[in-house]
Amino acid sequence: MPRETIDVPGVETLSILDPDGHVDAALEPAIPPDDLRRLYRTFLLARRFDERMLRLQRQGRIGTFGPIRGHEAAVLGSVYALRSTDWMVPYYREWPAYMWRGFPLESLILYYAGYAEGMRVPDGHRDLPLCIPIASQIPHAVGLAYATRYKGEDSVTMVYLGDGATSHGDCQEAMNFAGVFQVPLVFFCLNNQWAISLPRSRQTRSRTIAQKAIAFGFTGVQVDGNDLLASYVAAREAVERARQGGGPTLIEALTYRLSLHTTADDPTKYRSDDEVKVWEAREPLPRFRRYLTERGLLDDQAHEAIQAEVDAEIRGAVERAEARMKPDLLSVFDHVYGQPPAEFLAQREELARALAGPDGPVAARTG
Repeated sequence: MPRETIDVPGVETLSILDPDGHVDAALEPAIPPDDLRRLYRTFLLARRFDERMLRLQRQGRIGTFGPIRGHEAAVLGSVYALRSTDWMVPYYREWPAYMWRGFPLESLILYYAGYAEGMRVPDGHRDLPLCIPIASQIPHAVGLAYATRYKGEDSVTMVYLGDGATSHGDCQEAMNFAGVFQVPLVFFCLNNQWAISLPRSRQTRSRTIAQKAIAFGFTGVQVDGNDLLASYVAAREAVERARQGGGPTLIEALTYRLSLHTTADDPTKYRSDDEVKVWEAREPLPRFRRYLTERGLLDDQAHEAIQAEVDAEIRGAVERAEARMKPDLLSVFDHVYGQPPAEFLAQREELARALAGPDGPVAARTG
């Protein structure tokens, strides 16, 4: 048998909005002006929320927090392509997508303060909770997509993952299943160049992450993840393909984590200031703001008004969340047993008596 070259399809790359906010008119999507304004407002809300959460963590008012600065354009551009009846499966930085889909801000604050109820998804929302264990959300997303098709629903699932997740078996097994069964799913990979302290070059030898889709039998595309328009167009095409029965897509969004991995991390230990400065010049928020300004949809006065509005919204959310942060020591006994044993109930009663104190019953709450 002779040697022959296998015809393997390539991977497209997509960029619509350059770092200076100039648009490629031939590729510019037709997004209604009101939607563009709402996307900008959500973008600014996410950025200001990110800054406020960092301050709250430094003040000891919440626990460990993972900033998203730099990812917002990729997340918002992609989630904009979904319907409310579609499923959104995040990892742990996709709260701008939650904001877009109406998730309460105070719930996010409660979650980062250690309250389990913070990740209670509101009724009617097709969103899964934030997922901390790397790549473990991806098989669930494939299962959701398979189930919706089995039930005959006209819905698509979008799952977010980082570049580090693509090295995990959970991710590869899920992609293989998705390809074999052609489920209506979009894998949206935020390649921010660093998996905590491990650089992208240590994750894979392949030139792109998008090309990994080829091995699993579906489409892969790479986009400028700091370009909201490109992220939207790629996601829209992938969602339409999935909805029409064309199977999954892997989108690799090239972006950068401009802040900490989490507040337990010190990025100066593993990356240089020069590298960060290069990516700060490609920052997505000023790029999108310049685009809207050139379109006549935003000016300095409107920007200041939106910023004041979102700051007030965040303040209100913090106040509502902290009003609920009154720890009840007896709550440690909740949700432990379906049928609590006698000794367990005796321990709870003993604590209740101790909290009541010697001077009579008092509220079992601490300040």
